[in-house]
Amino acid sequence: MEPIIIVLIILVVLVFIALIKTIQVIPQASAAIVERFGRYTRTLNAGLNIVVPFIDSIRNRVDLREQVVPFPPQPVITQDNLVVNIDTVIYYQVTDARAATYEVASYIQAIEQLTVTTLRNIIGGMDLERTLTSREEINAALRGVLDEATGKWGIRVNRVELKAIEPPTSIQDSMEKQMRADRDKRAAILQAEGVRQSEILRAEGEKQSSILRAEGDAKAAALRAEGEAQAIRTVFESIHAGDPDQKLLSYQYLQMLPKIAEGDANKLWIVPSEIGDALKGLGGAFGNFGPMGGGNGGGAPAATGKEAAPRREQPRID
Repeated sequence: MEPIIIVLIILVVLVFIALIKTIQVIPQASAAIVERFGRYTRTLNAGLNIVVPFIDSIRNRVDLREQVVPFPPQPVITQDNLVVNIDTVIYYQVTDARAATYEVASYIQAIEQLTVTTLRNIIGGMDLERTLTSREEINAALRGVLDEATGKWGIRVNRVELKAIEPPTSIQDSMEKQMRADRDKRAAILQAEGVRQSEILRAEGEKQSSILRAEGDAKAAALRAEGEAQAIRTVFESIHAGDPDQKLLSYQYLQMLPKIAEGDANKLWIVPSEIGDALKGLGGAFGNFGPMGGGNGGGAPAATGKEAAPRREQPRID
């Protein structure tokens, strides 16, 4: 009985192993390569698959999702003989599991080496300044070459990114000095522009102030002249309306003489020739009122008028 039990146990184990090898479950976004006696038979897609046990075997399981592979920094020589280190990142996806398995031994290594050689060819035709400012151009050129070369391997390169471009230390120092000089230059230009704009605004303000001041003075002078003209016109109209005679005018003339001599600095003042006529008129007026004014009141002004008429200037008597 014991040998029979042992044989049954062995048969059960073999059946269990056969069932395991017969049923193959492939995860989503994956594929498996099936070989029969070492020869490619078919590609298993995602889901439940049945294979012949002990005859069919799974050669390779391939992930069909997009993969991200960073490559270490690679030294590259530019057109102006400067060595720069460039880090690259490749985004790729397996589109054909069979080609990725049989067309190339290691597509990761193949992509890395192809990236390095292509990058050296592209950077070798650019100088340092263009290399630092043309990342999009380098990415597009690198992606085009990689996509064309990896198509037969069942690989599609979706994106290529330059993660870092590091020039030599001496070049970095020179670039920092140049950037600092450019910033100082821009700062000096902005300061000069600010001073210039300030001077322009100040000049414009002074110009407008002068114009407004001149306009104000002109309007004030015009109003003052108009006021004086109006005053003269009013006085003239009042005089004509009052119809004054020669005696009143002579008396007003004599009242203005003290005002002519006002001031300590006046050492000499001029008596107009018309003062004689005024005195004659005034004397005649006082003569008519002789009995009221007294004996000396009528004779003195007339004699003064006769003596003052020929004299044009006489010194001031303080």
